[in-house]
Amino acid sequence: MTKYVVNSGGLKNNPEKAVEYFGEIVKDLGNNPHILMCFFAEKREHWEDKFKKHTDGFLRLASKDIKPNFSLAMPDKFTDQVADCDATYIHGGDDHLVQYWLRQFDLVEIFKGKVVATNSASSDALSESFWPCDWRYCMKGLGILPIKFIPHYKSDWGKDDPRGPIDWNKAYRDLSEYGDKEVPIYALEEGEFIVFEV
Repeated sequence: MTKYVVNSGGLKNNPEKAVEYFGEIVKDLGNNPHILMCFFAEKREHWEDKFKKHTDGFLRLASKDIKPNFSLAMPDKFTDQVADCDATYIHGGDDHLVQYWLRQFDLVEIFKGKVVATNSASSDALSESFWPCDWRYCMKGLGILPIKFIPHYKSDWGKDDPRGPIDWNKAYRDLSEYGDKEVPIYALEEGEFIVFEV
């Protein structure tokens, strides 16, 4: 069974929810879980800096009983790295970039029996379809999870955007009419997460 811990994003604004999220990722993995940190949604030149920042943040907010080991995901080693870890944490960023990298792998197969944590754009990627805040229109995901997804729901995301504030009700309506209308929508507010075991 694979456990997917799907987060809306905005963890830096919600440290209490981040504590819960990190706790869910490592739940039942023992005191020394091996966590693969994946930044495929970011430009390559930022991966090492993000790795340092996010592993430090994880350690700061995780239970003091947990002493994880971290690895930085690399595309040419990703399948083997996922096999060697207990959990893979795929961070958010650019929707197109994360899908570019993830679609190169048989994700259902390599994630079998693992914990997979996602955040914002990577949560979008695993869904059947989604409505991202930066693009503001419905897009197709990789269909790993039978859901539609809206990250950062009802937040002030893009408050300084020249397009104006997001109309969250319209976003929800648009996604409900996009693709298969029977697929459930998960519109999670920042920091919120949901767990799927498949």
